Amino acid sequence: MDCRLSVAFFALVLSLSSNVHGAHTVWSGLVIAQNAPQPTAIPVELTKMEQNLKELFGYNQFQLIGQSSKILSTGEEDWLASSKYFKLHVDAQGETDAGYTVNLKLYKEQDLLLETDAKLSTSSPLVIKGPQVGDGQLLLVLVVNEEKTQAHHRRPARASNPLTAAWHGLRRAIRHVLP
Repeated sequence: MDCRLSVAFFALVLSLSSNVHGAHTVWSGLVIAQNAPQPTAIPVELTKMEQNLKELFGYNQFQLIGQSSKILSTGEEDWLASSKYFKLHVDAQGETDAGYTVNLKLYKEQDLLLETDAKLSTSSPLVIKGPQVGDGQLLLVLVVNEEKTQAHHRRPARASNPLTAAWHGLRRAIRHVLP
């Protein structure tokens, strides 16, 4: 039995140390979607999702009016994507296996238009339909990209207490070792 416990402890140490991996870069964009008789080319940042944007929102032109990129080293950073009239404040609340929990605040000049919590997936972009702007629609777009050159410590959003996190890790390790 002592051998199994030491194997479980070793597995816990390995699982805690394996949480260091490539950091993620999050790109945030403020996009005006509209229908134009002669649409301009889509911004390069949106090319991978062009067809989905057209199908989901029914517009043929997408203009990038503000953007920001942030490398997440702890998973709890905040940043701002802004344009002349709009600002998107993103506050990352922590990393999970699927991505990040974020709090989003959209401002028009100084007025808060929207505040919401969302799950930002590492496997697909997050697109939120904002207010009407002229004859178009404001879209909030967030995309997680893998940065291989950076490393950070992955910290689950729900386990902020290190003792609780270690206890859960030990329980998982023991479950995998014991029959």
